[in-house]
Amino acid sequence: MKVLKFGGTSVGSAKGILNLRSIVEGQKAPTVVVVSALGGVTDLLITTARAAAEGDESYKSHFETIVKRHHDIIGEVISTGREELRAEIDCLLAELSSIYQGVYLIRDLSPKTQAAIVSYGERLSSRIVSRLIAGSVLHDSRSFIKTERKHGRSLLDSELTRRLVLEEFTPGKLNGSIHVVPGFISSDKHSGEVTNLGRGGSDYTASIIAACLDAEALEIWTDVDGFMTADPRVIPTAYTINTLSYVEAMELCNFGAKVIYPPTIYPVCVKNIPILVKNTFNPEAKGTVIRNKIEDDRKPIKGISSISGTALITVTGLSMVGVIGVNRRIFTALAENGISVFMVSQASSENSTSIGVRDQDAEEAINVLNREFAKEIEEGAMYPMHAESGLATVAIVGENMKHTPGIAGKLFGTLGRSGISVIACAQGASETNISFVVPGNFLRKSLNVIHDSFFLSEYKELNLFICGIGTVGGMLIEQIRSQQEKLRQTHRLKLNVVGIASSRHAIFDRAGIDLTAYRDLLEKSPESDIERLREEIVGMNIFNSVFVDCTASSDVAELYQTLLEHNISVVAANKAAASSRYDTYRRLKDTALSRGVKFLFETNVGAGLPIIGTINDLISSGDRILKIEAVLSGTLNFIFNAISAETPFSETVRLAKELGYSEPDPRIDLSGHDVVRKLVILTREGGYKAEQSEVEKHLFIPEDMFKGSLEDFWKRLPKLDADFEARRKVLESEGKRWRFVARMEMGRMSVGLEAVDSRHPFYGLEGSNNIVLLTTERYREYPMLIQGYGAGAEVTAAGVFANIMSTVNN
Repeated sequence: MKVLKFGGTSVGSAKGILNLRSIVEGQKAPTVVVVSALGGVTDLLITTARAAAEGDESYKSHFETIVKRHHDIIGEVISTGREELRAEIDCLLAELSSIYQGVYLIRDLSPKTQAAIVSYGERLSSRIVSRLIAGSVLHDSRSFIKTERKHGRSLLDSELTRRLVLEEFTPGKLNGSIHVVPGFISSDKHSGEVTNLGRGGSDYTASIIAACLDAEALEIWTDVDGFMTADPRVIPTAYTINTLSYVEAMELCNFGAKVIYPPTIYPVCVKNIPILVKNTFNPEAKGTVIRNKIEDDRKPIKGISSISGTALITVTGLSMVGVIGVNRRIFTALAENGISVFMVSQASSENSTSIGVRDQDAEEAINVLNREFAKEIEEGAMYPMHAESGLATVAIVGENMKHTPGIAGKLFGTLGRSGISVIACAQGASETNISFVVPGNFLRKSLNVIHDSFFLSEYKELNLFICGIGTVGGMLIEQIRSQQEKLRQTHRLKLNVVGIASSRHAIFDRAGIDLTAYRDLLEKSPESDIERLREEIVGMNIFNSVFVDCTASSDVAELYQTLLEHNISVVAANKAAASSRYDTYRRLKDTALSRGVKFLFETNVGAGLPIIGTINDLISSGDRILKIEAVLSGTLNFIFNAISAETPFSETVRLAKELGYSEPDPRIDLSGHDVVRKLVILTREGGYKAEQSEVEKHLFIPEDMFKGSLEDFWKRLPKLDADFEARRKVLESEGKRWRFVARMEMGRMSVGLEAVDSRHPFYGLEGSNNIVLLTTERYREYPMLIQGYGAGAEVTAAGVFANIMSTVNN
């Protein structure tokens, strides 16, 4: 036989109750069905009682809501015998109304009266369910679930209850029938007064009956598919855990997983009866099986649970060291005042003990402990208690942790790299649970980063903030959009763009932005600025996040330091930061290193060419950069390749702008300033301290061309054509070509226009390509050569994309 328990959500709607009937009627074995009150009714019963006790006549309207709720359900699900059932229900409701009226008149709500009131929730729902299931037998759990008063609480009398359950459900009565039992409610073994098993007591009722009857299984039917790896409201990628051990399930329940009531597990665990957690609204789902032994279980961590609203109280003092009985006094004093402690962390020096309690219990706990240790505090042997509130407690659970070395190290390393400080931690010798306390505003981030790091998620997730939607930024977004599904399938990687900003607008969405409609969304969004960008990104506090800068803005670059300090990786196509003052560049690099995040800017030089990465690899492997010779401006290389007798210098400059090779203001390229910045970046990455002011500049157009407006520049530019053509003819006759070359040798830097002959590696450089020669201690005689496209939105965006992908393994 089986015991099936249906919770409040399962009986709280017509759909739920009708699904219940289908599930129960599909059972082949004799079945005991335990039901909770209709969803929300228990809370409503208590609210009504409290209003009546306070003399508030609103209790009458609350009561009418209770009446209507049950009448509506009957009207929706009962077709045969509806009026007869309604009469039974109204009889019970009349009793309840009389109790409320009495409470209202005497303005008093005793525990005894409240227990009687809340019992009506299950008594009403069980009658409705029993009438709905043809041929079922209704039982009154007050006659066989017995409690006794101990320490001010009603506790189960296990032996008496077992005997009465066996009498109630004899084999003859069970044969081939369905038995409906109201959960939660019980009665005192001496007085017969109505009592209850506390919150979640319907689960407990079902477990008690299953254990007493040696049931084949206990099924808990609720509104979720089973135990999840984490709270799906916080982690959308959380999924159902197929199997759990009793110990794992208990640990998850104790730390906030509200799938089943923790005491439920004990009675069936003793009898080795499996628990199956299923979804009333999705009965085809496999659910979660909880049993003693799990076969082929290799995962070290099964799930993550958490408790928000945590306060940490620290008891500290020199008199605690080596003194026996201090902890006994702490926990006895708290227990006697009804304060529950769910986590304890003690230093090995014994001079402090930290205990985790609910925020709402913190003030009372401090008062209790200050009274308990008043003498020691007065003598200075102990310090007054203090509490840190607004925290959250997280627990990772899995029995296989004890067989897997390094779990704790990986856990705290993961949290540290994400900028999450652990305030306190605790782990028992059984190694099934590692608990730790973090600031409350870091709870979501903690859960996500742990879930992702320990491969509990189906997909690894990377959250991107993209700033700049011009040619490079727009192309990058399109590349990401086209690759998202492929990366999901082949790399199990979910690229989630959670923020996009243009020069005037910004949109943010933790769940991810629709990349097919982001421009429309931006246009409809309110105006934004740098400060809002900073506040939104830092405030979102999202895990595995990367800020991608596709602008040329110095203001945007000034955000990097703050972002890195908040453990957000930075990928920059923007050269402003890496070419700024050396102290700024060094601080950004050092911050990224200390925070365990990435600061990447490969596309600052050579677009998508692997120049910076190669230099980094050479140095990391023990090599030394001695000399760099390079053509780093795709724009200038295009101009000097395109110049001819038919195409004068001014026309090649205009053509470079039209094709998107140059900046909107070509003077930036012609001044060599962009090449200077690139050379400084390469020199720094090569291991030298360098500033832009230290670069020797040999320009090829007059200084006055850079003065005035852009319109003036275009008007004056053709005046240079004759001189360039004359010089070009001389070069052509000598078999040479112009190249704007950047050089660094042992830290000394220069840029300038040079003529190279056909024997030089730079001679055959085509179009807008870039080329770099690296002379190192290992590559002295034959320098390493890197060559390819050095400009263009598509290759630059691809290089940015490659940098983004390299942060995944971080």
